[in-house]
Amino acid sequence: MKFSIFQSSRQGGRRYNQDRLAYSYSRDALLMVVADGMGGHFHGEIASQIAVQFLVENFQKLATPALKDPFRFLIDTLNQAHEAIGDYVLAHGLSEHPRTTCVACVVQDNQAYWAHVGDTRLYLFHGGKLATRTRDHSLVQQLFEQGIITEDEMTTHPERNKVYSCLGGPIPPDIELSRKMQLREGDTLLMCSDGLWGLLSTDEIASILDTYPITTAIPELLDHAELRGGEEGDNLSAVGMRWGEEKLLTPRTISTATMPLDTYTVQLNTFSVERGAEGEQDVTEADIERAIAEIQAAIQKYSK
Repeated sequence: MKFSIFQSSRQGGRRYNQDRLAYSYSRDALLMVVADGMGGHFHGEIASQIAVQFLVENFQKLATPALKDPFRFLIDTLNQAHEAIGDYVLAHGLSEHPRTTCVACVVQDNQAYWAHVGDTRLYLFHGGKLATRTRDHSLVQQLFEQGIITEDEMTTHPERNKVYSCLGGPIPPDIELSRKMQLREGDTLLMCSDGLWGLLSTDEIASILDTYPITTAIPELLDHAELRGGEEGDNLSAVGMRWGEEKLLTPRTISTATMPLDTYTVQLNTFSVERGAEGEQDVTEADIERAIAEIQAAIQKYSK
C-alpha cells in the first residue's frame, strides 16, 4: 500500500475536547476512525475513547496482515463498543448516558469499506470532486431529504445537533455500512466531526484538499473552521488520507511494502488535563489514569 495520511484535533471554543481520532496500519490494511463524544465532561470523552480504542485494538488483533471481512469487523467492533459504554454507565450508576457518534474506514486491496453512526462524516473525492459522503443520522438530514430545508440550511438549523443513532445510548445503534468502493490513484478520503463540516461547504473542502498535500490540507481545513467557529466553536477533528503517491508540493508518502507481517503503526489521541476559564482543574491525572484502566478492562472483556 502507498498513501499519505494526517490527523489533527482541536478544542475549538469549548472547555473540553470530546473528539477522538486515530489511524493504524499493517502491511496490507489501514484503519481510520473519528468519534465525537456527547455527554457531560468527562463521560463524553470516555464514550469516544472506548469506541476509537476498541477499533484500533481489535484491528491490531485481526489484521494479520489484512482483515478477513472488513464489514464484519466494523459492525462487530462498533456493537461491542456500544455494549462496553453501556457497562460503564451501569458500573458508575450514571443518570446520563455518555454517547458518541463514530465513523470508521478500512482500506485494503485497493478497496475502502466504512461504517458510521450519527453525524460524524466520511467524504470520498475522485479527481478533486465529491464522489460520495456518508448520510447523517440526524433530524436535519431527514428534513433535507424531505425537501423542507436546503443542504446549506442544515448547518445553521436550530435542531442540527440532534442525532437519532449513536454508540452508548439505551437504544441499539443503527450502524450504516457503505458499499465496497474501489480507490484510484490520487483519491482522497476525509473523515471529520461536525465541528469541521458544519462550518465549511463541500466545495470549500474539495478545493482545499485539491490544492495542498494532505499534511497541509488538514491543518488548513481546521484553521478555516476554527476561525469561523470563533469563541463558540465546537471541537473539530479530521483524518485525511490520499491514496497512492502524493503529487502535491512536498510529498510524504507511506509505503507498507517492507513492513513485517506482525507489526503495526498507530496514531491515537487520548486524554489530557484541561482547565476551566478561571484555571480550576476539573479532571486530575488520577481521574485520567482510572478512566484509562476502566476502558482497558472493558476492551479486554469484549475482545476475548
